[in-house]
Parts: sequence; structure tokens; C-alpha cells
Amino acid sequence: MPNIVGAAKRARQAIRRNNRNVSAKTGLKSQRAKLFGAVTKQDQPQSVAEYKAYCAMLDKLAKRGIITKNTAVRRKTRAANRVRGLAAK
Repeated sequence: MPNIVGAAKRARQAIRRNNRNVSAKTGLKSQRAKLFGAVTKQDQPQSVAEYKAYCAMLDKLAKRGIITKNTAVRRKTRAANRVRGLAAK
């Protein structure tokens, strides 16, 4: 247990922030699963819609500092390549 009031407050804040970040990352994983599910089903319009939602979520998380900017860019690129590969088939 922290001996200082400020340290106790920081610990409480860290717990709240951690819960918020875990929840956001879980939502991101769910959105990614929807996208890859649509790509697996060869559903072009659904894949494009899910890709847009996935990119928007990545941008929001990067803006809030939950994931880094480069991570968001890398994941968007890899997802775009999958969707683009679907269009080529």
C-alpha cells in the first residue's frame, strides 16, 4: 500500500486507465476479427466497410495514445493489403 495520499491516487488512476485501455484494445481486436472474417468470406463490400471502421478505430486509439502512431499505420497497411488482395481475385 502507498504511504502517501498522492501515490494512492496515482495507483487508482492507473487502474482506471488500464481498464479503459484494455477495453479499447479488446474492441480493436473484435473489429479486426470482423474485418478478417469478411475477407475470408470473399465479401468485397463488407470487407471495405469493415476496413473503414477498423482504420477509424486505429486512428482514434493512436490519437488517444493507447497504441502508437506507427503501430496504427502498420496495421492499416496490412489490413489494406488483405482487402486489396481480395479485390485482385
